[in-house]
Amino acid sequence: MLHFFEVLGVWLAALFTFAIYSFLYKDNPFYKVAEQIFVGLSAGYWFIYTVYSILIPNLFLPLSEDFTGNWIKMIPAVLGIMMLLRLIPSIDWVSRYPVAFVIGTTSGVFFLRYLKSDVINQMTATMINPFTGGDWVVVIGQLLLVVGTITGVIYFYFSKKHEGAFGVTAKIGIYFLMVSFGAAFGYTAMARISLLIGRLQFLLGDWLGIIGH
Repeated sequence: MLHFFEVLGVWLAALFTFAIYSFLYKDNPFYKVAEQIFVGLSAGYWFIYTVYSILIPNLFLPLSEDFTGNWIKMIPAVLGIMMLLRLIPSIDWVSRYPVAFVIGTTSGVFFLRYLKSDVINQMTATMINPFTGGDWVVVIGQLLLVVGTITGVIYFYFSKKHEGAFGVTAKIGIYFLMVSFGAAFGYTAMARISLLIGRLQFLLGDWLGIIGH
């Protein structure tokens, strides 16, 4: 019986894979059915995961075992209930307070994180002597880092008209930005191709058995 369900799962996964990829031809009922099932299963999975992995160990158990020592956990619980009131149109305004609290907290946390990783670390990497590297490849890389950072910042300086030497510098910054965007797009495309390879390995290996695992 266990083997039957394993085979059934493989066939269902293969059929849903073909249904999803059928969108490459055009939007069709097979894709819509697979999409809705995927969304429904994801919602159900994350609901159960939230209850058993977050709410029970972090809220229900601490409050039931020692309410006096863990009463502060009632604050996020009340905020969560207030957020759910958005489902009731007559009092949906109550949900604005927890939403504002979440957005404000998230903004503060991520501001410090990005300030350190994207600003301070970038400035620190730029404020170096690019000729200190022993290898000429390292020196060229450090020079490109310094030139790219400075010209990129100059491109986003719009208080001065981009003409003359200033305009040439800004144009160099555009080239650095285009290379950066191209590398980011290439990385994204590579990630998607990696997913495609995974699906092909599943179809040719687990489903058809043509290739080994």
